[in-house]
Amino acid sequence: MTLGVHFAIDAETADRLLAATSDDEVTAVVEEIEEEGTGLGSCDTDKAWDAIHRSLTDGRLSYDNGSYPLNAVVLGGAQLHEEDDYVVSLLTPDQVREVADATAAVDPAALRAGYDRIDVEDYGPEFGDEDFAYTWSNFADLAAFFREAADAGSHVIFTVGL
Repeated sequence: MTLGVHFAIDAETADRLLAATSDDEVTAVVEEIEEEGTGLGSCDTDKAWDAIHRSLTDGRLSYDNGSYPLNAVVLGGAQLHEEDDYVVSLLTPDQVREVADATAAVDPAALRAGYDRIDVEDYGPEFGDEDFAYTWSNFADLAAFFREAADAGSHVIFTVGL
């Protein structure tokens, strides 16, 4: 599994992503954000993005599971990359604000209840207390990132290669 990263971006960069007419164009804009620092900040969720999404939804890794706004934290919003080898999800400033408010209300017990719904056979052998601690740590950083992005009125993209 590859590493997930959320980036706060401005409206101009979001418009460029939305105007892209191919996966190559989307990837080029994301690479510019990553390499040239055109984003407004980022949050690495490493490999925890998978467990975070599963824990905030119904235990599965899917684009259409769970309830908004928690299902939008990782895989929500506009999907900008068509091929299934790379994910670029875009949230608007309004969605970012709703996600920030929702994640602020998630405490360790609530995330653990969601984590415990994960199908171990579908998820993998790393499931357990140590993985949950890793997931919580990354989630706490992500919740703080969303609050900062919401306060700045930023768009947010999530990127991960699959």
